[in-house]
Amino acid sequence: MANRLRFAAALIGWITIGVSDASAHHPGIGGIGGAGGIFTIGAGTLDEGQFAFSTYVDYLRLKQLSEPTLLANVGNDVHGLQTVESYAVALAYGITNDLTVSVRLPWVRRTGILEAVQEDPADPAAVRDRSSTSGFGDVTLLAWYRFVNNQVSRTQAAVLFGVKAPTGTTDLVNRFGELFDAEFQPGSGSWDGLFGAALSQRLTSALSLHANVLAIATGTGTQNTNLGNRFHYNAALSYRVFGETTNEPHTHDPRKAYAHAGRSHAMVTKAPTVAAPHGHIALDALLEINGEWHDRQRIAGISDPNSGGNTIFVSPGLRLTVDNWSSYVLVGIPVVNDYNGVQATPAWRTLVGVSAVFEP
Repeated sequence: MANRLRFAAALIGWITIGVSDASAHHPGIGGIGGAGGIFTIGAGTLDEGQFAFSTYVDYLRLKQLSEPTLLANVGNDVHGLQTVESYAVALAYGITNDLTVSVRLPWVRRTGILEAVQEDPADPAAVRDRSSTSGFGDVTLLAWYRFVNNQVSRTQAAVLFGVKAPTGTTDLVNRFGELFDAEFQPGSGSWDGLFGAALSQRLTSALSLHANVLAIATGTGTQNTNLGNRFHYNAALSYRVFGETTNEPHTHDPRKAYAHAGRSHAMVTKAPTVAAPHGHIALDALLEINGEWHDRQRIAGISDPNSGGNTIFVSPGLRLTVDNWSSYVLVGIPVVNDYNGVQATPAWRTLVGVSAVFEP
């Protein structure tokens, strides 16, 4: 039973990340489960009737473009950017033992937006600090259906599907009264589809492996801008440092072990739930590889050469579970920054969150 709560508490940690608002400009897909990852999506699901809540902060720091670089690219739609921050609340619910749905409500902030301008050909170009943007972001609905739950091989697999709705703010202006470009608005103004798959494999009683891919088909939104399709690929190893371990993938039924391993998604029989043992404490150490390929954005159908690319993070993290509460922290260091043209690239990122799971 404690394994079930570990799984669900970790699972909601992934749900909160969902499709990070940093993804509008940089990577940010999340996924976790019982001993799963934090960004990596595993194949586990909440039990039928379980409800989970989480709140988190996702902070991405970028390498700000230098003034000479900005001045050399006047008129090329090149911008500096210092941080992308997301403050979110997420809710998840187990419709069945194999189908979980979630919703994520984000507040998004971007700082250090710089641009070189030359208003008169007779005057020298100058770098303008356009300050920052902040506001309510786009709501993401995500579901995952687990279609493999093999207790012998301790393997789970799931399909992922969802939609991002254009609920965010898209009309912010800078200190000069000019409309911010679409890529800096909290909302995209577009409907986006999400499709993917996840796999979880228990290797030992304390060690598990999780992996996922997720494609995001992006529609055209505000300012006639398509921010570009994205493809996320992640893998995570999770090791139980101390606390209860199990030889099952993740037992969650008091009468029979049912596999639970993974973050964000076989037919099983639902047994009556029981309370978790009071005072249960466990600590997981994690190591993840998180990658995102991002297509070029298109404005009025014209491709922007200074957009898109590929980034890969190596991300160690920790997750502490106490009864039905879970807290987690993860730090990502980029090992690949293969961007098109001239762009601000990631320097590091961190995610800190707290979640809780409640029984029906």
